[in-house]
Formats: sequence, C-alpha cells, structure tokens
Amino acid sequence: MDNHSNTTNKKALLSLAIGGFGIGLTEFVIMGILPNIAGSMGISISKAGHFIAIYALGVVVGGPFMAKITSKLSPKRTLLFLMVWFTVFNTLSSFSGNYWVMMLFRFLSGMPHGAFFGIGAVVSGYLAKPGKAAQAMAIMFSGLTIANIIGVPLGTYIGLEWHWSFSFLLVGVAGLATLTSLYFWMPGQSLEDMDSLNAENLTKGLKSKKLWALIALTTIGTGGFFAWYSYIAPLVIDITNLPEATVGYVMIVAGLGMFVGNFMGARMVEIFSPVKSVVISLLSMTGILLINSLLASNTIAVFIISFIVGMITFSVTAPIQVAIIKAAKGAEKLGSSMNQSAFNMGNASGAYFGGLPMVFGLPVTYASVVGAILACIGAGIGIAILYYQRAISRSTKKPFVPDNQA
Repeated sequence: MDNHSNTTNKKALLSLAIGGFGIGLTEFVIMGILPNIAGSMGISISKAGHFIAIYALGVVVGGPFMAKITSKLSPKRTLLFLMVWFTVFNTLSSFSGNYWVMMLFRFLSGMPHGAFFGIGAVVSGYLAKPGKAAQAMAIMFSGLTIANIIGVPLGTYIGLEWHWSFSFLLVGVAGLATLTSLYFWMPGQSLEDMDSLNAENLTKGLKSKKLWALIALTTIGTGGFFAWYSYIAPLVIDITNLPEATVGYVMIVAGLGMFVGNFMGARMVEIFSPVKSVVISLLSMTGILLINSLLASNTIAVFIISFIVGMITFSVTAPIQVAIIKAAKGAEKLGSSMNQSAFNMGNASGAYFGGLPMVFGLPVTYASVVGAILACIGAGIGIAILYYQRAISRSTKKPFVPDNQA
C-alpha cells in the first residue's frame, strides 16, 4: 500500500470515527438531560425514559431495514445517506414540543445507528492493511468512546445550562461534520468491488448458524454491562454514598476504560481468535461485576471497577464485529448491522433484568450480580461456538483454523 493510499484510508477511518462520536453523543447525552426534557414537556421522568427505549428500538428495527434498502447503493453513498438521515432527525428532535413528536423523532434518529456501524465496520476492514482489520474497526468505534469521555459531559452541560434542545443541535453539528468528512475523505471507486462481493449469496450468509449464535452472544453477553451501567447513578448515590454530581465523573472514568478497551480488543484479535477473545472478555466481566457487588460501598473501588468494566466491555467490540463479518459470508453488511441491533437489544434486556432484583426489594448491587450472570451465559455461548467449530473440523477431517488466521 503506497503512502497516498495509506493517508487516504486513515482519513476515511477518521470520518467513520467522527460519525461514531455523533452516534455516541445522541445515544447517551439524553440520560443526563432527561429531567430537563421531562420538565419542559410536563411529563414524569419515568415517561421521559421512553425516549431512551424508543431510540434503542429504532436501532434494532433500523439495522437490518437500512442495510436492505441501501443494498444497491455503493458503500460511500450508503454512509452518506445514513448520516443525512441521522443529522436531519436528530436536529428535528431539538424542536420537539411534546411527547409523541419526540418519540417519533427519537425512533427515526436511532434507525441509521446500527447500519452505520455495521457497514462502517465492513468498510474499515476492507480499507485496513492485511491482518489489521480489527484495529481499523477500533479506530471507528473510538469515536463512540470519545463521545462518552468528552461529548456527553459537554452536551449535558450545554443542555443543563441553556436548554436541552441545544444538546440535540450539537448532535446535528456532529452529523454535518461527519457528512463533510465522508464526502471528501471516503474513497468511492476503490470500494465498488467490496460492494459487489457483498451482494452475492445474501440468503446463504443469513442461514449461517454461527451468525445467529454470535448475535445471541452479543445480546445476552453485553446485556451484562448494561445491567450494571443502567443503574450506575443509584449505585454511586445510594450505595457508595457519594454526591449526585459524582455520577458524571464515574461515567467519564468508565468512558476512559471504554477507550482503552476498544484498542485492547483489537490487539486481542491478533493473539487469539475473535470468538476466543470475546469469551475471555466476558469471563473477565463476570468476575469484575461480582467483585463490584461486594465492594460497591468503597469509593476508590467504584472508580477503579468502573474503569475496568468499561475497558472489558469495549474489548468485545472489535472481536465480535470481526467474527460476525466472517460468519456472514455474502451478507457481511447486513450481518454486521444486525450485530449492532443485538447490542441495543442487550441494552434493553440488561436494563430490564438488572432492575428486577429491586422490584423484589433487593439493593441495587444485585444489578451487578444479574450482569455477571448474563455475561457468563454469553461466555458459555462463545465456548459452545468454539467446540462446534472444532467438532466440524474433526468430522470433515480438516485442520481447525482460528478465524484470525483464516
């Protein structure tokens, strides 16, 4: 790869990272300004929480839907289309005057989320140097982690100091920045071959048992993280007995862990197979969440554990995307988009199951126990996939080749 191509590809990956920043901003900033939105619309905070759930539903529905309706477009035009959609409806969200209008725009805002990351993962892998696909994907997902470190605190501050609508206008600005960078930096012609390859054998790709097992792994395993993260505020305030303002700092520390873990996961794929990397991460998450349930009352432990949980969670991101793309031969873009939908199903299911112990009067620390159980089940699915791969290799008398060497 010559220097010119290398520079072009780095700029292309940066444009995907900017898009990841905007998506991370709109997904998480609403959590910090939810009381302000509720007060402005004259609804309860619990009802305003529907705006979070409907966004996740938009991601789940939009992932495969957007991948299908853009299947005839080139990768560059697909990404531009998705980001135009994202920018328009996030900007319109800032003008929502009532509950139902906001519900509609939040749902529509979430629809491009999964497809952008899913197709972006395929594109970044195609642009990467041989053997560096996971690192290229990690660069794209770094935008999401930086959003948690910088974007969300900034957007929350703006929403609290002025008006919540300005937070969504900030998302719109991020969308315009992404559109500009994609238009000028994302190559067009060099990605045409990739697109034609993905158009073949779509049905065969989606019939892969391994693909659906991996999607189940993502949904259940990452649900362990969301069972913990969804209740970080009451954990910090009620169990650790820290001021409410401290919650933001704990989330920033978790965001720093996500940033580190994102690139750590890319490195793990170079050492282990993608599925084995995910299993290692989910087993580690099981252990740290159980430790959290025991040490949550300790201030220092909460900050350290928050960093570690964030790091472990995002160490899953690149490996699972690599595994999904390899399992969905002929349907890479759709399979990758569906995996992003699975992350958001994990978000919803993790929050639901994590809250169940509190319904029965147990303390919020039990959300971490539930999270550990979900992460452990996810690891179990990963182990089953590895055993199945080896069994197939033995039955066909072909040597077992890990995904990272295939």
